[in-house]
Parts: sequence; structure tokens; C-alpha cells
Amino acid sequence: HLWASGDFVSHSVAYILIAMSVASWYLILAKAWDWYRARQAARCVAGFWSATSFNEGLERLRAGGQDSPYAQLASQANCCNNDCEAATGRLASRFDPAEQMERALRQQLSGTQASMENGLTLLATTGATAPFVGLFGTVWGIYHALVAIGLSGQAALEKVAGPVGEALIMTAAGLAVALPAVFAYNAFTRANRVILAD
Repeated sequence: HLWASGDFVSHSVAYILIAMSVASWYLILAKAWDWYRARQAARCVAGFWSATSFNEGLERLRAGGQDSPYAQLASQANCCNNDCEAATGRLASRFDPAEQMERALRQQLSGTQASMENGLTLLATTGATAPFVGLFGTVWGIYHALVAIGLSGQAALEKVAGPVGEALIMTAAGLAVALPAVFAYNAFTRANRVILAD
């Protein structure tokens, strides 16, 4: 009944809320899967440090996933080490190998952090704006209900309760979209902080 009595604006608000919900749930599931894989890969770190050689340790890290942040960090260190040995006569050879290694690892950590934070802005935006999008739909619905009451000249409760109650559904929809996004944003921000510290 709400949909049938709505106009272009109320339908647009509903479509925006649906799009925000689908996008946020897609990101929630994708980020949850990434976090699960990163935690699985973290179990291989002890095997890396107990290996007898770097290559063996690297293979143990890659067993947790070729694209795990731990394997990428070790691979970057290995590439930097090989480049330092082959850098004779180049600009890189003028710098201390330890400084080159630190720079390479910092760059890899920055790239990993950017990758892990990808999509969190959309979750934060959804959590912050969805209630207001729903509230706009509510205000628009109440406005039309009041206009209809004014035209009919009857302000009885049965005339007001239906349209106003239907308009309030938009506020509930906005909250239903926002709350999972806010909870997920906070959870993933903390999970990323723990993984990066590790």
C-alpha cells in the first residue's frame, strides 16, 4: 500500500536505500571473507620463523595464501634483497641496504593497509547517511498525508494514522540499512588494526 500510494520521490528514496543496503552487504561479506583468509594466513607465521631457510619460510607463508599480507611482505623483502645485490652502479646501490629494505617493507605495509581499508569509506558513508535518507522519505510521506487531509477537510485519527505510519516505514528502513554498516565498519576497522600490528 505504501508503494502504491507513493510518488516518484518516495520510490527514489526506496531505491536509494535498497542500493545502499546491497552495496554495504556486499562489502560486509567480502571484507569478512578477506579477514577470515588473513587470520588463516597468520597461522603460517610461526612456520616462517621456524624454517631453516628464507625460501622454505616463504613457501610456508604462501601455503596460507599467495596474496596474504604476510606472504606479500616476505616476497617484497626477498625482492628488495635481490635488487640490492644486483644494484651495482645504479642509484639504489648508493644507499645502505638496511635502509632500502626498510623503505620496501614500509611501502608494502602502506599498500596492504590501503587494500584492507578499501571499501570502508562506503560503509561509513552508508552508516552516516542512510538514516537521513529514510527520514527524508518519512518527511515527504507525512507532507503528502497532511496535504490529503487538508484537501479532504477531515483530521480524524483514522485518516492520519495510516499514511503517517506508512511514512514512518522509511525511517525504519533507513535505520535497517545504517546499523549493519556501522557495526561492520567498527568491526573491520579494529580487525585491520590488529592484522596490521601483527
